[in-house]
Amino acid sequence: MISGPKPDGQLSAIVEVMLGTSARIGEVLAIRRRDIDLTSATPSIRIAGTIVSRNGEPTFRQDHPKTSRSRRVVALPSFTSEAVRRRLATLEDRGLDALLFQSREGTPLTTANVRRQLRHVLSMAGITGVTPHMFRRTVATAINEQAGADLAAELLGHTDPKITIQHYIRRSEMVNPVTAKLLETALAKDPG
Repeated sequence: MISGPKPDGQLSAIVEVMLGTSARIGEVLAIRRRDIDLTSATPSIRIAGTIVSRNGEPTFRQDHPKTSRSRRVVALPSFTSEAVRRRLATLEDRGLDALLFQSREGTPLTTANVRRQLRHVLSMAGITGVTPHMFRRTVATAINEQAGADLAAELLGHTDPKITIQHYIRRSEMVNPVTAKLLETALAKDPG
């Protein structure tokens, strides 16, 4: 049994925000109140920082994400908006710079601790091999299948869709079924 505080719902909300934004785990952990807009017609989150943990130094919020293109505003699906609303309702710190996800002391969560918590929860469910980065791949694949690689790259904050295609989009082994219809038409036997 793992000791520590009772679960407070942060992990599930972190996963919902990763799936709803395609943001990296450090970017999700760096979201502040000021980055969240749930009152507009299109609720959104500004991805504008990341969490950095270096050996021997306190974990801190860096005021920019991995790359300049990674700075973006992402429209939220309803499941993510709801997760963010629930999380905001639990925050005691009402300041604009308050992190959406934080320790009991109000300090940034480390990506390593969140990864460990995720592994623990998934292992209890008998699931292995799932990482936070896989959520970005899942989002990229889903967006690619619905709207193409360019939109998937934009959502992930990539400057070049080739990166998204090469490293994030899971290629379907199923060839488009329209090929069967085309071959049926082109090569059909004469019924007579």
